[in-house]
Amino acid sequence: MIRIVVALFPVLLLAGCISQQPVPAVDRSTSRAAVQPAGPGYYTVRRGDTLYRIALEHGQDHRDIVNWNNIVNPSAIKEGQILRVAPPGAAAGPAADDAVTKPIAVGAVVESRSLDQTATNSVAATPQNGSLKREPRVGKEPYSDEAYARLNKLGGETAKPAEVKPEANPSVVAETDGIVWEWPNKGRVIRSFGESANKGLDIAGKLGDQVYAAADGKVIYVGEALPGYGKLMIVKHGTDYNSVYAHNSKYIAKDNDVVKRGQKIAEMGSTGTDSVKLHFEIRKQGKPVDPALYLPKR
Repeated sequence: MIRIVVALFPVLLLAGCISQQPVPAVDRSTSRAAVQPAGPGYYTVRRGDTLYRIALEHGQDHRDIVNWNNIVNPSAIKEGQILRVAPPGAAAGPAADDAVTKPIAVGAVVESRSLDQTATNSVAATPQNGSLKREPRVGKEPYSDEAYARLNKLGGETAKPAEVKPEANPSVVAETDGIVWEWPNKGRVIRSFGESANKGLDIAGKLGDQVYAAADGKVIYVGEALPGYGKLMIVKHGTDYNSVYAHNSKYIAKDNDVVKRGQKIAEMGSTGTDSVKLHFEIRKQGKPVDPALYLPKR
């Protein structure tokens, strides 16, 4: 009996090894892929984002973003969702940290000549007295009646002085990129751009003071969906600029209205803040810029 058990032991051991299945490998890496940054013209929704905030930060009308992305419920965007924030077909500019390549300027074409021809030309170009001939220099002289009359006499024709166009009063308006700006209110600036991370200018005033459109444009937002801005109005100017008017007590212009520079669009208030003031921003392609660099000096 003992001999039979000893003889069968190796066979049983081998059968047990064969029947044992290998333990499957478990992928312990996270099952949720990390959210990758969106490409140019797109934006990946982050926690706490709203459609209106995204539109403001990218200088777009929130309705356009809704249409570009076929959004049914603007309040239902989700973290990690990728949204188009530039018009379809628009050329996206280079990222801030991307190197901008420029074409190398090509100089004058080098002319190939034989050694005999080069030597002959060099001898012929050298004057006998050893000095080089140079083109006469054109002199400039300040304007005067005498110089003006002399030029007319030498030229044989009566030249007309350049027409001097009157300049706009720099204390009233200023122009940048084809957009003419003026102050949205004549109040005193109580907080400058960049002060305590301020994204614009805070202008003091009284309840009900008039708020004017800073430039010609179209109203693309009226509402209170952005925390900290209170009753807010946003006006779009061209393709690159938006102006922002916050803490209003009353709206005068309506959503989608086309407004003119200097037109009354709202009344100053204290909504969303602790005192009566106008918070005014200028945004270029969605990024806040210092309004003092665009508004006329005063």
